[in-house]
Parts: sequence; C-alpha cells; structure tokens
Amino acid sequence: MPVPVSGPIPVLCFPFAGAGASAFRRCQEYGSDTVLITPVQLPGREERFGEPLYTDVTAAADGLLPEVLDQLSGRPAVALFGHSLGAVIAYEMAHRIAALGHPQVVKVFVSGSPGPWTRREKRATGLSDEMFLEQVQEFAGYTHPALAHPELREMLLPPLRADVEMHENYLAPSEKPLSVPVVSVRGAEDGLVSREQAAEWESATSQGCRQVELPGGHMYLVDDPAGLVRLLDQELASQGVGL
Repeated sequence: MPVPVSGPIPVLCFPFAGAGASAFRRCQEYGSDTVLITPVQLPGREERFGEPLYTDVTAAADGLLPEVLDQLSGRPAVALFGHSLGAVIAYEMAHRIAALGHPQVVKVFVSGSPGPWTRREKRATGLSDEMFLEQVQEFAGYTHPALAHPELREMLLPPLRADVEMHENYLAPSEKPLSVPVVSVRGAEDGLVSREQAAEWESATSQGCRQVELPGGHMYLVDDPAGLVRLLDQELASQGVGL
C-alpha cells in the first residue's frame, strides 16, 4: 500500500563507477512535486576525498546505511535509484532499509545493470592504467573529460578502480527477493547491458518488475537527466506517492 506523505518522496541516488554525488546535480535542477533527488556520496570522492574506499558492495551498503538513515530522518517513505554499480548498491541498500521496516521502501529503480546474480564476463580489474581506462570506456561508451588531464586522472583513478573492482566481484549474497516493486531501466541503445540482462531483475523481487527503455546508450542519464527525472516522477506518482 502507498504511504501517504505531505511532500515529495526522497529518491536515494547511487552513482555509477568513479562518480560522486554531483553526478545527479543536473537531475536536481528539475522541479517535481513528487520526487526529491537525494544523492548518496560514497567515500573517496568530492567532499569525502581521502576517506577509505569500498571495494565490496555489501560492505558499502552496510557502511552507508547509518548516514542514509540520517538523510531519511522523519520521512515515512523512500525510493532508491542506482545506475550500473549504483544499481547493485541500491538493491543491497533496499534490502537493509526494508528489513528495518521504516521508512517504507516503495520502489527500487535499477538502471544499466544485469540482475544481481550475473557477473560481467569481460573485466577491467587488474589491468594497467591505460588498458583499464580503455576497457572502462569500451564498457560504458563514455569517459569523464577530467580523465584526459594527468593530474586529475591521478585523483580519479583510485575510486574508479575500487568501484570497478567491487562491481565486477559482486554477486548477491542472498537469493531472497525484495518485497518491493522494481523498475529496470535501460538505455535503448545500451551496448553493455542487453534487454535480456535487464529483465533478470524480475527474479530479484516478489512484487513485480517493470522494464523501461529510455533514449540513449549506457550513459543515457548523463545525456538526458530530465528524461530520468520524468520517469521517476511518473512511476512514483502512479504509486500514489507525493503531494
């Protein structure tokens, strides 16, 4: 049952590998009566630069849980969104919040990711810097402009390597499905995650999984953040959540 709330519902947003909370800054620029974009900052980037990096998804979810609950203080309901690496962190976090019973997790959006029991066959972990960056760019069809600058690349490589390692090593530790509806989102031209892989999330929930494709490739949300916000707005409004 939808939880009645008196304002927009927070959507915890977990970024893709190497990115920080600012990856969702453009999403925050679009107003919505239903959605409150609430980025989650992982250690080792932006204002948390220098903090120890996570290299394990379940450890990341455990470690981030207390601060996530602080962000949600007083909120009766929450949704979660994650892209690529962020999708599996969001999935693990949803399990933890749902187990607590409050706030109620009303929907989980997993984007640009196979199901939680599928490991990527082609890997980048352990490669030299140049080969690693080439492989990551091939995976995503995208590279951050800052990686072209040697000084910035030196700062960005450690969190990117740590994130890629934890994503490539991740397998869901439990086969227990979420008791929360899931929306699996994919760029229609995504060359990294197939439509069949996006459909694997059906096994990760007992409450139904809807598949949605948005225009663009694997990094569709970088090119069109407004399209992502519209999707979140529509999906949560249809749940009866919001003003």
